[in-house]
Amino acid sequence: MSDTKNKYPPNTLLTLGVVGGLAGIYLAYFLAPINHVFVFFGALGAICASVWGADVVRRVASYGLGTGVPSIGMLALGMGVIATLFGLSIGGVAGPIIAFITACIIGAIIGILSNKIIGMGIPIMERSTTEIAGAGTLLILGFSIVIAGSLDYILVVKDVIATGFIMMIYIAGGMAMLHPFNSNLGPDEMQDRSLSLAVEKAGIAMVLSGFASVAGLGAIAVTMLIGIFIWYKGFNKYYGFVKRDAYKVLDTGMLPTEEEMQ
Repeated sequence: MSDTKNKYPPNTLLTLGVVGGLAGIYLAYFLAPINHVFVFFGALGAICASVWGADVVRRVASYGLGTGVPSIGMLALGMGVIATLFGLSIGGVAGPIIAFITACIIGAIIGILSNKIIGMGIPIMERSTTEIAGAGTLLILGFSIVIAGSLDYILVVKDVIATGFIMMIYIAGGMAMLHPFNSNLGPDEMQDRSLSLAVEKAGIAMVLSGFASVAGLGAIAVTMLIGIFIWYKGFNKYYGFVKRDAYKVLDTGMLPTEEEMQ
């Protein structure tokens, strides 16, 4: 494969997701009590996790999951919700780490069951489900602290779960992880092109989480503005890769009117 096909090694992206994700979450955790504006760090951590998760999805889905591409992204967020609530309910300041470890354990068990019991026979299945569970959990934690302004279990349940905003995180975050490969799959799929789409989709999720935030107007404005900037840069980067890889890019213009079609 060319360097563009797999430009960034799995362990590099794993480090980005875990270190960047936890760093963003804990920066928001410790700085938010000083000024709620700093909750945007949680969203940046979530973006790191989504890029990691998107690459894991593209690697495992390359074995021919087909319709399983969206399913495995939703699976990641489902495991993430369970692990997040468990970790925050018992962990205190260690809650995010406990949630992350719990998710990885759940993911490993699901990977083992998928290969050994269901018989999917994918060599990297166990590692992949472990990683996407961890990525999904960090993504949920990052966007949850943006919305709730805290990782206190009671506040997250009240402001993220009970309000239904968890579904927004679930869908928007899931899209950031599953849509990149689903949109680019095929023999000409390139890692950098797919992951730029992950950044773009995560930027949209950051804007939405900022809009839903109860942390105050400053937190809402800063988070949404940074999210819009990340979306804009991600979209332009993706479009640049599309023009690089496509045989030809044509402007189709406006759709014809009914009279013009007759």
